[in-house]
Amino acid sequence: MATIDRKRLASLFAREQKKFVDERPKSKALFERAGKSLLGGVPMNWMAKWAGAFPPFVREAQGAHFFDVDGHRYIDFCLGDTGAMTGHSPAATVSAVQQQLGRGTALMLPSEDAIWVGEELQKRFSLPYWQFTLSATDANRFSIRLARQITDRPKILVFNWCYHGTVDESFITLQDGVAKSRRGNVGPPVDPAVTTKVVEFNDLAALEQALVPGDVACILAEPALTNVGIVHPEPGYHAALRHLTRETGTLLIIDETHTICAGPGGYTRAENLDPDFLVFGKPIAGGIPGAAYGFTAEVAKRIEARQNLEDCDTGGIGGTLAGNALSLAAMRATLQKVLTKDAFDRMMPVAERWASGVQKVIADFGLPWHVTRLGCRAEYLFSATAARNGTEAHDAMDFELERFMHLYAMNRGILLTPFHNMALMSPVTANDDVDQHTKVFRDAVRELVS
Repeated sequence: MATIDRKRLASLFAREQKKFVDERPKSKALFERAGKSLLGGVPMNWMAKWAGAFPPFVREAQGAHFFDVDGHRYIDFCLGDTGAMTGHSPAATVSAVQQQLGRGTALMLPSEDAIWVGEELQKRFSLPYWQFTLSATDANRFSIRLARQITDRPKILVFNWCYHGTVDESFITLQDGVAKSRRGNVGPPVDPAVTTKVVEFNDLAALEQALVPGDVACILAEPALTNVGIVHPEPGYHAALRHLTRETGTLLIIDETHTICAGPGGYTRAENLDPDFLVFGKPIAGGIPGAAYGFTAEVAKRIEARQNLEDCDTGGIGGTLAGNALSLAAMRATLQKVLTKDAFDRMMPVAERWASGVQKVIADFGLPWHVTRLGCRAEYLFSATAARNGTEAHDAMDFELERFMHLYAMNRGILLTPFHNMALMSPVTANDDVDQHTKVFRDAVRELVS
């Protein structure tokens, strides 16, 4: 198998970094200006993780492409890390938002759009009751609070190297079999080991051992891991997971924020899962902040039995802008006209084409890498075989190599998500876009191993 020479990698990265800086004087100037008012020169700290010396500043985006302020055109396979899976500024969503802006945005009162979206989510996910938030993080957080309330249990359970937004309880990992706060966890209010149990994905024995004591209110889970690289469940895993949760009185929250890539009803409908709660965020409103969480009739009944009208505005669930009219108008248009079955039928083959192209390059050069795909999402990992759990996926990561591959692609007009080697297809991503990525990927690999 081919190997990567680290000195050559460092030299190539330095060359690409110079090329990036030299070709983006306007972004460089804006970044230097931003450093005087924005911490680290960026509006959110994770924007510093782009592989370039600074992030490209965007001038405009449309469909599957965008332009930076220096005039460079990019094929966007990041798509806002799923937030723009619809493609940038889909016409139906833009029109609905423009109309709603003239009718009011933040009213703290319901609109008919809310009912339409609730009914559509019923059809897609087979859960009868829904509530709205501004982000999947909030939807996850509120679902956890409700699960704790109606079960009278203190703990939750997550899978090792999961990611569920900025939910405090989820920043936990296993170190030599011991649950500990994850590296980089900023100012946790309490040690997450106090609130959370963590086990490896696909490990049913460990899951059963964690649930048997009866102190876990809920499992918060992606149905397939995506934020540490795509890790698929093993055959029969979800059926056993559901059996164990029911046997131990544990509620199951399925977070479809990324796995919506599996189809219009996410992985839940594609694989006929049966969660107690379901969270759907990011692309639901076509790039406008919005998310939803749904639950079963039984859960709704238990919530209502504990509800107190006098205190319902101060219980830690909600937000003044949650369920606002603008977000709901965007959700309605996006679900009705953008994230449709026809759209997914176009997106899936494009993702297959992306995965096949990358896999052929890997095979041609004899690299110990592999490609995984979930619906219209695909990515390559730096290991010869597919990961079975979060630890195996995490251990296959190579920060220096990843940054080089991203920077090389960015210098040639291709954007991948900055957190791993993920590519997402939108309804308007074209075969030519995919073929261009395959060519650039081949060129990068050739330079690495020559």
